[in-house]
Amino acid sequence: MNEVTIPALVPSATAGNLTNLVAERAWFEPERLMLSRPLGNGWQSVTAREFEAEVRACAKGLIAAGINIGDRVAIMARTRYEWTILDFAIWFAGGCVVPIFETSSAEQVRWILSDSGAVAIVVETPVLSELVAPVLPGFTKLIWTITDDIIHKLTQAGQGVSDAEIDRRRNALVPDTLATLIYTSGTTGRPKGVQLTHGNFLSECGNVVQGASDLFLKPGGSTLLFLPVAHVFGRMVQIGAVSAGLHMAHCGDPAGRLPIDLASFKPTFVLAVPRIFEKIYNGAEARAEAAGKGSIFRKAAAVAIRYSEAMDRGKIPLMLRAKHLLFDRLVFSKIRTGMGGRVEAAISGGAPLGARLGHFYRGAGVRILEGYGLTETTAGATLNLTKFHRVGSVGRPIPGTSLRIDDDGEVLIKGSIVMRGYWQNEEANREVFTEDHWFRSGDLGRIDEEGFLYIVGRKKELIVTSGGKNVAPAVLEDQLRAHPLVSQCMVVGDNKPFIAALVTLDVDALKPWIIIHKKEGVPLSELVNDPDLIAVIQTGVDEANKAVSRAESIRKFAILPVDFTIAGGHLTAKLSIKRHVVSQEFAKEIEALYN
Repeated sequence: MNEVTIPALVPSATAGNLTNLVAERAWFEPERLMLSRPLGNGWQSVTAREFEAEVRACAKGLIAAGINIGDRVAIMARTRYEWTILDFAIWFAGGCVVPIFETSSAEQVRWILSDSGAVAIVVETPVLSELVAPVLPGFTKLIWTITDDIIHKLTQAGQGVSDAEIDRRRNALVPDTLATLIYTSGTTGRPKGVQLTHGNFLSECGNVVQGASDLFLKPGGSTLLFLPVAHVFGRMVQIGAVSAGLHMAHCGDPAGRLPIDLASFKPTFVLAVPRIFEKIYNGAEARAEAAGKGSIFRKAAAVAIRYSEAMDRGKIPLMLRAKHLLFDRLVFSKIRTGMGGRVEAAISGGAPLGARLGHFYRGAGVRILEGYGLTETTAGATLNLTKFHRVGSVGRPIPGTSLRIDDDGEVLIKGSIVMRGYWQNEEANREVFTEDHWFRSGDLGRIDEEGFLYIVGRKKELIVTSGGKNVAPAVLEDQLRAHPLVSQCMVVGDNKPFIAALVTLDVDALKPWIIIHKKEGVPLSELVNDPDLIAVIQTGVDEANKAVSRAESIRKFAILPVDFTIAGGHLTAKLSIKRHVVSQEFAKEIEALYN
């Protein structure tokens, strides 16, 4: 099958905007529990009425500060309760939100603010305020700090603004109004602003919520948001939860607080990137190993996988059922407890999950529904559903979306979830849209006879880590090649937990260094492991990392005893790296970086 379309469950909006999700919920279900904000070691409930009141009050403060309809306002913060309040408040004030990762470098902040024309920025902490202050463009007049009690200060400042002014601005927004500019890395390294409209989000959330109604609309359902809201996936979770009336809480420190917050909030449903599920699995295996029960865990994992595979066949042997029941008490129940104890299903996106983990979790009692999408498609373009599920696939198109496999295998996407285009970048728009306005994903895939999509490779060079972070290798590689001892380098990390690099040496430049450091006679095969040489190359890596955020930085590297050459087949005639060739030839070295 080369093309598939799933009819829309929710037609494209012809009126309204994202503020209606909050206002209508407060009107029809004022006492519905919408959010929980952190309070000490517990949570404080926020009803739909309280949520709208807080959003309106913040919007009034923004208006009093001079924010006008159509103004871009940046938010640079971790996932937290205030992010959601400010996001909707900017829309209530008629503005457009520009998310910035809190790990971004000063240079990245400068570019995003300059390119978007943001008139104001909200940062999370005074440290971030100090980072961005020197790079603010002249037109970015306002800077607020979340930890400086921003909600209260905006509320106080906006007391003179009327509800009528809020409603005037809300009513000025239509489905085609720009809701957000999300900057995503390009292969050149300069981020492009993806224009997503209110209609894009209304279509995405409406069709996903209705399509997965047994998850989103389940009575008493709840979710803990720990994905970065600066990422389109986290943003979709936030807006989707509000759209569905799903009880939502935030965890801004997954590394430090996620197990604690899962245990106290006890969500029924989570959305995460594969790296989270990998860490839960690896952590459980490590604990079992430390307790001398590693073999029991591995047997349990094998049973879970076989059990899930048998579910696909529609027949589970009696002996397998018995083993599954035993390991459910010994192992699987502990996995579920580690996720809060009430999680029944999850959505995974941002990077491939893999069939092994998909079968393991389903066999352990947590069905993970894998999806696929990009910033340019307002997050999910495809999704596995409870009733339509193929482990190993990324699901069928969400309702209202079409997929096509181009002649070269590239996945093309069309539908109301596809972005308006890149901000002020017609050249990039011409590259990614066909003449009949299909969006070129840059990924290679196939569609089976039932309409399930399988991603089989990447057409573009952009790296996507297992945490879902997009990384443009050229930025790091260009910087690292500037080091005098470096000849070539190739950044790796696709579907891996972090970014790493292969580095080759400039033999001519190395000769003086060898003499100065009295390394004569040491073979190159040994020299690449020399601590002094590694330390020198590390300085080049550190310098390259200054150009990117922490999440994009090179964490480990390997120095190779051979150079990349045209004769060796590593380079093209114009000296571009043949990534697939290098990846295959040095597969062991790359794998060693992640062991």
